[in-house]
Amino acid sequence: MTAGPSAPPTADDLRRYRRNLQEEVDGQGLYLLLAEAEEDPNLKTVFERLAESEKRHIDLWEGKLREAGVDVPEFRPGAQVRILGWLARRFGTQFVTPLVERMELNAVTMYDDQPEAIAEGLPGSERSHARLFQELGRQPGGGVDVARLEGRHRGASGNALRAAVLGANDGLVSNLSLVMGFAGADPGQGVVALAGIAGLLAGAFSMAFAEWISVRSSREAFERQVEIEREELEMNPEEERAELVLIYQAKGLSEESARLTADRVFENRETALDTLVREELGMSEQSVGRPSVAAVTSFLLFAVGALVPAFPWFFADGGLAIGLSLGLGAAGLFLLGAAVTLWTGRSALYSGVRQLAIGLAAAGITYGIGTALGVAIDI
Repeated sequence: MTAGPSAPPTADDLRRYRRNLQEEVDGQGLYLLLAEAEEDPNLKTVFERLAESEKRHIDLWEGKLREAGVDVPEFRPGAQVRILGWLARRFGTQFVTPLVERMELNAVTMYDDQPEAIAEGLPGSERSHARLFQELGRQPGGGVDVARLEGRHRGASGNALRAAVLGANDGLVSNLSLVMGFAGADPGQGVVALAGIAGLLAGAFSMAFAEWISVRSSREAFERQVEIEREELEMNPEEERAELVLIYQAKGLSEESARLTADRVFENRETALDTLVREELGMSEQSVGRPSVAAVTSFLLFAVGALVPAFPWFFADGGLAIGLSLGLGAAGLFLLGAAVTLWTGRSALYSGVRQLAIGLAAAGITYGIGTALGVAIDI
């Protein structure tokens, strides 16, 4: 028994086809204007190839409209495209690259729920275009800037350091405020110490669970994107290869070198998949991380920071414990604030004093509230 003919497109479908067609006409027009304004031959070729890709998409939506018996009028690029083209001619393509990158990022999901587009691999093309413009935004003049590349590698480890500092800072500020609040009420050494331990455990478990959820969600999203990329690679290997060539050209390789590199990558299907995921999506197995490691790390970092103000209450009481807790907390706040300058470039003294002032202000407020409540309820 043969399947019946597919249902004709609805009025909503036709409006969607027209909207898609206008988007693709705008994209083709923009890429042609960028190619016209670009002086670098490699980048000019990249923009021309992008325009060719958009032409294939234009043909798809024009075909859908004609199949439905609709006359297809001539679509022209919109005013925004013409303005961007003028800016590119006047100030250079690098001037408008951030704007185009934002437009491409906004368009990444436009085809994710459109079956006609999915069947032709259009979602992958949109992601590839967005990734390409992200790469162009990093590469001044379209060439490979070694210093910037090295700076990004340092930034990766810098992000881990930043997370460590902020995790410890969260534990320190929150538990210092909690301990000082209880100290203000003066319920006794044991109660304050217990409150400090409770705050440490509650905060650390909360941070660990939140981090586990965050990384687990990121990993699931990554795995889904890998499967989508795998399907697109199976359906349109040559188009995926062409997109990889464009990305390599955007990084500064000549067309010939980019093609040779892409050919070597595509000699192995799994290598090709890993490379496409990394280059088109900017994702990798290593960048996503492991939920268990992230959770344990977050727990320990928060706990270390939270232990600092609680520790004196294990062996001291009254004014001595308050003084030691504030002293250790203040030292920790200043050091963590100064550590922030490793990636902000600000003065270590300024950042340290700022963090110290914020932390002590929070502790002072909770101490005052604790004192008032202690008097009110006669602790």
